[in-house]
Amino acid sequence: MLVRSWNLFHGNTKPPQRQAFLEEMIRLATADAPDVVCLQEVPVWALGHLGGLGETSIAPRRRATFRQSLLERSSGMQAVGDVAARPMLGPLPSAARLGKAITDLNHGLFRSAFTGQANAVLVARGTRILEHRVQTLNPRRFRVEQARRLGLDLLARISWGKERRIVQALRVALPDGRSAWLGNLHATSYPPDQRLPDAELLRAATFVDGLTRPGELAVLAGDFNVSYLRSATLHDLTGPEWGFSSAGPAIDHVLVRGAPSTSVHRWPDVRREHGGRLLSDHSPVEVTIE
Repeated sequence: MLVRSWNLFHGNTKPPQRQAFLEEMIRLATADAPDVVCLQEVPVWALGHLGGLGETSIAPRRRATFRQSLLERSSGMQAVGDVAARPMLGPLPSAARLGKAITDLNHGLFRSAFTGQANAVLVARGTRILEHRVQTLNPRRFRVEQARRLGLDLLARISWGKERRIVQALRVALPDGRSAWLGNLHATSYPPDQRLPDAELLRAATFVDGLTRPGELAVLAGDFNVSYLRSATLHDLTGPEWGFSSAGPAIDHVLVRGAPSTSVHRWPDVRREHGGRLLSDHSPVEVTIE
């Protein structure tokens, strides 16, 4: 079972340019038929809904109400997407269609300013999706409690609340009869104090752990925005009490519990090179689960 994770950088290259390559990135990430692909920094329009404001999730049981998403069309896989940050036009809520139209003028300049941001999990056709849950990682009450505990200054408190972050959780039935919970998160980026993403990581892990039944496989993947060397939570999760597999080499990780797995493999840059630039500012990471 091959599980891959990639922060798509909204389809931008490194360094960014006017054009984006989101479809090419999806095709690259799924070309070798992985079983699961966890994606972060997905523009909301790519989920397949280009209309108004109310939709925050696209799950398989509701797919008939939407046109096929770019994620499904480009990958040939089942796609489950959840909106973390809705499209905005300045301080006002906007629509995904408008955000896409503005961003298409210059992706390198506008990036995610108007498109909103989503997480998505791609699952191989034939794999049954049994449950789908979402938890906000930085709700106000949680931020207030953690700010007091950590002694955060005003700037850190304000920065933490700028953008909603989420963890998706999908329970799937595997072909060998086992079931697994797949957690996909994108934690807050705040380099001055990595205790912020570390607190969100612990919240995400606790959420997925609480859903997992005895004997089930658990996977926690995504852009954690914290490295093993600077994360107390990652040390705990990969220790004997939590029992997850080893962390990745940077801030993108795929942690596994309940089955043997390979160490995290980070793609070499040449594998995501396109037209002399790199697709995304992150490299995909992956593990193979036995």
